[in-house]
Amino acid sequence: MKIHFIGIGGIGISGLAQYMHFRGHEITGSDVSDSRIVKILRDKGIEVTIPHNKKAIEDQDLVIHSAIIRANNPEVVAAKEKDIKVLARREALLDLLHEQKVYAVAGAHGKSTTSAMLAAIMDGSAIIGAESKGFGSNVRYDGSTDQLIFEADESDGSFLNSNPYCAIVINAEPEHMEYYKYDYELFYDSYRKFIASSNLRGLNAEDEFLSTIEGEAIRLYPSKDISDIKYILIDDEPFTSFILKDLGTFNVWGFGEHIAIDASLAILAALESMDVETIRIKLLHFHGIKKRFDIISKGEKAIIIDDYGHHPTEIAATMNSVKEYAKLKGIKSITAIWQPHKYSRTIDNLEAFTKCFAGVDRLIILPVWAASEAEQFIDFKDEFSNYDLKMMDYLRRDEESVNLCKHDEVIETLDKGLIIGFGAGDITYQLRGEK
Repeated sequence: MKIHFIGIGGIGISGLAQYMHFRGHEITGSDVSDSRIVKILRDKGIEVTIPHNKKAIEDQDLVIHSAIIRANNPEVVAAKEKDIKVLARREALLDLLHEQKVYAVAGAHGKSTTSAMLAAIMDGSAIIGAESKGFGSNVRYDGSTDQLIFEADESDGSFLNSNPYCAIVINAEPEHMEYYKYDYELFYDSYRKFIASSNLRGLNAEDEFLSTIEGEAIRLYPSKDISDIKYILIDDEPFTSFILKDLGTFNVWGFGEHIAIDASLAILAALESMDVETIRIKLLHFHGIKKRFDIISKGEKAIIIDDYGHHPTEIAATMNSVKEYAKLKGIKSITAIWQPHKYSRTIDNLEAFTKCFAGVDRLIILPVWAASEAEQFIDFKDEFSNYDLKMMDYLRRDEESVNLCKHDEVIETLDKGLIIGFGAGDITYQLRGEK
C-alpha cells in the first residue's frame, strides 16, 4: 500500500511509519517543521514534506494522522476530496496490528522502559515511544516472527485498538484526564477493556486499581515478590540488582524500585515462552532509553542527566534514583532543572509537584511548555518557596556545563555536582546543546 502519515515527526506515529516501511509499504509523510526524527525518516528513504501541503496527497491508498491534526488540515481535506481513506492513528492501529502477536505495555509511568526491557529479552519487532539505546531507535523490525512489542498509549484511548495478545499494565494512575473529560469511571473502564481484550495478562497487583481486576492473570506483588534490591555500578553504569520470587537474581540497567518492578513484569511476561536463564542474560542487553535517566555528560566536576519525567510520580521516582547515584559517585550537590509540561497537568498536580523535588540542593524552573494550551498564571515563586529556587528563561549547553539564561544574558553557569533536567518539552534539546 501507499500510506501517508500526517504529523510523521511525532515519536509514536513515526514508529508506525517506520514499521510499515520495513514491512514493504510505500511510506510518505509530512510535519510542520524539520526535526531529528524527520532526518532519521529521510535517511531511511521516506519522503517527508515540510510543512503540511495539499500537494503531498497524490494517489495514496491510506492517510493516517496524529491526534493533534484537525479536520481542516490541508492534507486531510485533499485526501477526502480524492476519496482516500483517512484515519486517526488510534483508528489505524486496528488495521496495522491485527495480524501480529502483540505484547502491549500500558500504564501511566514506565511503559517505554518496560517495553524496551521486553524488547531486549524477546525476539520480534518493537514499536516504542522512546529510543532504546539497545538498538538505537524506537523501532526494531524482525520479519521472521509475528511477535511485536508495542507501547500502548492510554492518552487518547488508542491502547484499546492495539490488538493485545499479552496486556502488561504497570500502573493505572489517572493521567491525561482531559481526554477522558475528567470522568474517572470512563478512564478505569478503558483499562478494564484493554486488559479483557488480551489472552495473557501481566499486572502490578499492588496498584490500587489493578488489584481489583478479576480473572486469570500473571500478578506481580512487588512488596512480596521482589527482594534484596541493591544499587550497583557495573563499568561505571547504574544497575539495579534484585531477586524475583524463586527465580534468582537479576541485574538491570537503571536505579530504583520502579526499575525492578518494570523489569519483573517484563521477565514474567517473557517466562510464558522463554527459559529463565536466557531471560537473565538477555535482560543485560537493555541499556536504558533516551531521555530516561539519560546520562549525557560525565565531566570531571559535573554529571549531566536528561530525564523525560513530567508527572510528579515519575519525577519522585527518578529523584530517588538520582540520590542513590550521587551517593555511589560521591557527589555532594544536586541541581534539578524543571520545564513544566502543560498548564493543565501542572495545575492539576501542583501540590505533588511541590513535593517531588525533595532532596535537591537547588531547583531551576523554566517557562511552562504549553503544548498548544492557553497560558495560565501559576505563582511558582510562592508555591516552591521552600526550595532554593531560580526562575530562568532557557538553557545553553557549553561542553561539560549548563548556562542558565534570562532574556539574552547568561545569569549563571552550572559546572559542579549532579545536574538533572526534567520535562517532556524542548528542555532535552536545550540540555543537549541541540537548540
